[in-house]
Amino acid sequence: DRHSPNESGAMAKSASGALDLVPMVRVPNLARALKQIGEHGFWRIGLDSKGSQRLRTAITTDPTALVLGGEGKGLRRLTRDKCDGLARISIAPALPSLNVSATAAIALYELCRADGGPEETR
Repeated sequence: DRHSPNESGAMAKSASGALDLVPMVRVPNLARALKQIGEHGFWRIGLDSKGSQRLRTAITTDPTALVLGGEGKGLRRLTRDKCDGLARISIAPALPSLNVSATAAIALYELCRADGGPEETR
């Protein structure tokens, strides 16, 4: 609730229509919400440039929640503590991290690939 933007025309435009397809959920406390979804069987992968494993190896067959931090600051400590593991997206040693939108796009692609791709291509 406190650190996320409101839904707006600019957000809808940058989301390229996904705002109508992907439900937005606001929670008062992210660490508490991550604990609750973990109790419901979700594997929580925090994305961090210093993650102990590559994202591709961190993905399991369990329902997965990707946890991304803010631009520059990354994941907050309490948020990081509620993740089941920390993973990185390695591009090149000279480029240890990406902006959050590029990270989200790559991470969603990896999740989709691990699941066999989109339904219409199966």
